[in-house]
Amino acid sequence: MRKILLLLHGFHSSPKSKKSQQMQAYLSLHHPEITFICPQLPCLPEDVWQLLCDLKEQYKDAAIGVIGSSLGGYFATKLAQEFALKTVLINPAVTPYHLLTTYIGDQIQPYTGEKYEINSDYMGKLQALDVESLRFPENIWLLQQEGDEVLDHCHAKIKYAHCKITSEKGGNHSFSGFERFIGEILTFLF
Repeated sequence: MRKILLLLHGFHSSPKSKKSQQMQAYLSLHHPEITFICPQLPCLPEDVWQLLCDLKEQYKDAAIGVIGSSLGGYFATKLAQEFALKTVLINPAVTPYHLLTTYIGDQIQPYTGEKYEINSDYMGKLQALDVESLRFPENIWLLQQEGDEVLDHCHAKIKYAHCKITSEKGGNHSFSGFERFIGEILTFLF
């Protein structure tokens, strides 16, 4: 069966993120049989969800493993629960509709130049994708660093309490040393 690794980047990030580059390089060297997909996520939540559903449909006959970082972790959680996919979350945003209130107003995605607005409609559509209770906690591995300067790691520990959890002291929001876990992540996903 074909294997697809889908990596979802964070807020105002891109497929050129360090984690994406590290994963792509590792797969090229050690697992060329795994197809790596890291799409540029749209700015609007409903467009992200449509893209993810379209990808799931496109690769419906493949084994799909998902990695989500930060806001990508929020979307990955929804994808994991909707389609029972194995998923690794890296410093995930648990309630981004609260976190992003500091960004209310006009935005420009720094990598694509796309202009959009974060407003109450945006927040409502983001919150509509929330997963209140996890139906498949065994499919999720939470990787987090307590030194995350953007997100409170305690929120993720509560939300994903019944999942596999690796929590490290120190570190940062980018999850320093991510490459140390790549082999284990692939084993978990596939």
